[in-house]
Order: sequence, then structure tokens, then C-alpha cells
Amino acid sequence: MLSRSKSNISEQKLVNYMTYLNYILEELTGLEYPKIIWLRIYFFLLLIPFIMLFAFHIILFGVLYFSSLLLNVYKKKNYLNGDYSSKLWDNGKQMVVCLWDLYGKLWHGYELHGVEKIPEGPALIVYYHGATPLDYLYFIARLCNQKGRLCHSVADHFTFKIPGIKLLLDLFGVMHGGREECVQILKNGHLLGVSPGGVREAFFSDENYNLLWGNRKGFAQVAIDAKVPIIPMFTQNLREGYRTLGKIWSFRWLYEYSRLPVVPLYGGFPVKFRTYIGDPIPYDPNITAAELAEKAKTAIQSLRDRHQKRPGNILRALLERFDKHQKGLSTRSL
Repeated sequence: MLSRSKSNISEQKLVNYMTYLNYILEELTGLEYPKIIWLRIYFFLLLIPFIMLFAFHIILFGVLYFSSLLLNVYKKKNYLNGDYSSKLWDNGKQMVVCLWDLYGKLWHGYELHGVEKIPEGPALIVYYHGATPLDYLYFIARLCNQKGRLCHSVADHFTFKIPGIKLLLDLFGVMHGGREECVQILKNGHLLGVSPGGVREAFFSDENYNLLWGNRKGFAQVAIDAKVPIIPMFTQNLREGYRTLGKIWSFRWLYEYSRLPVVPLYGGFPVKFRTYIGDPIPYDPNITAAELAEKAKTAIQSLRDRHQKRPGNILRALLERFDKHQKGLSTRSL
């Protein structure tokens, strides 16, 4: 009897609230009650496209924070410290790798082609930056899951301001990275991933997949100093998964003025992702950083021109989830 009484009180409160809300809407719009109902339905229908466009962000950040939660629980359960090179972290790392690999398979049918071109030793992996680096996260997970290799990463300083993911970044070797630190990682025998286009390319490139590198050649100097090859990498349909509003001049002006990540992005469409790894650009002591940077840019553009139809099309990229013939390319898929 008591629970039913409480339920009746709650229902009465809800009815009173809805009646009060209807009264406010009638006063504001001048419409009668039946028309208010249709107005609500109309606004709800208008919101559906926006909900569909931005709801996928929740999924992405949900996977990100769930990964961080898994690692923190694992750390506490096993009484681990900050020595991330310890083998005691391997099982925790493997949990996260499997989670992201599964996410890539289910949501984007992710494929990695040409992994045999990555040398056993150190190398600098240079890639095109989409609106999000989701393809690069899939690449790290697939490489670690299949080959047992960890690829360290250079990320923008905005990445380190995302709350609650510090352990995840530290464990997978993500850093803001100066030149000396990058060279040392490579000299220690590791892989290192970098996108010369960075945030600018993420925000302001579009479905034509133009590389926005400017005069950046620091990454090339790192490869020369460390005496390692550069491995070009490009992901098909990356811009069809997520897109930005970078074409709107006001967002570009605001970014140039503030250098803040103020350009909205939308999407999360489950389009087909295929990452292609190109032929290594070997270390050459006689080449300049500017010349090497241009070689790397040309190599990525070549991968793009070979594997990406331009301008990109979201519907076409969605249909490619069911297109099997592209799996028969000359490069081997994992």
C-alpha cells in the first residue's frame, strides 16, 4: 500500500509538471493544447538528425573512458607503479588493445594492409590526420594485437588536457614530444607515429583529403638524426567517418586567433576504414630535412590517389562495408 501511495504521488507530480509546462508553452506561443502536442512532435523530429550526428561522440568517448577505467582497476588490483615498461602491465595493455581492435572491426570493418612493410627495428610512421585520429588508434591496436609491437605517438597538447586518460596515454607511449625525445625513442628501437598536419589538417582538410603540412619538416629531421626510415600511411574513407565544420570562415578565424580546438565535428558514421602502409623511405645521410619531408608528403599523396576516391562520399563509404572485391589488393591484410 505504501509503495502504491508513493507511486501515485510521483505520477501526480509528473502530471502537474506537464500541465504547468503546457501552460507556459500556451502563453509563449498562443497555441491551444492539441497544437502544443504537435509542436513538441515537430521539434523532436527536427532534433533527430542532430541526435544521430552527435550521439556517436558518446560511443567514442565511452570506449575511451572505459579503457581508462579498465587500466585503473588493473593497476589498483595488481598494486602496480608507474614503470610502464614492466611486463606486469602486459595483460592490462592487452585488454585495452583487444577492446579497440574489436571496436574497429565492429564499427568500421577495420582492415590493415601492408603491415609487412614495417621493419623489425625502429621507424617513423607518418600519416594523414583525419577529423579524429580514430584510424590511428585502430592501427596501434591491430599492430599490438597481431604483431606484439607498441607504436609510440606524438600528440597535440590538447590531448593531454582531456581529463581522466593520463594513465592510458602514459601506458601507450603518447607524448607531446620535442625533437630530442623523439630521436631518443627511435634510437631505443621503437616505432613512433606522427602526423605533420596535426590539428590544422584535422580541422581544415576536407573530403578532398588535401595534406596541410605547411613548411613542417621537423619530423624529417628527427628521422635523419635517428637514422631511421619513414613509413607513409593513409586510411581510406577517414573523412567520411567524421567531418568538421572547418569550411565556415568564423571557426577558422577563431582557431587562428586563439589556437583552441573550437571547430565542431560531426559524424561517427560506420563507414569502411582501410589503412594502407606504403613502401619505406630509407635513411639517406645525404638528403636534407626539406627534401625528405617532400618525399614523405608525395608518398602519402600517392597512397591517397591510389586508394581514395575524391571527393569522398559518405554513402559510398558506407556501401563499401559490403564491397568484398577491394580486399584482393596487392598488399596483405591482417
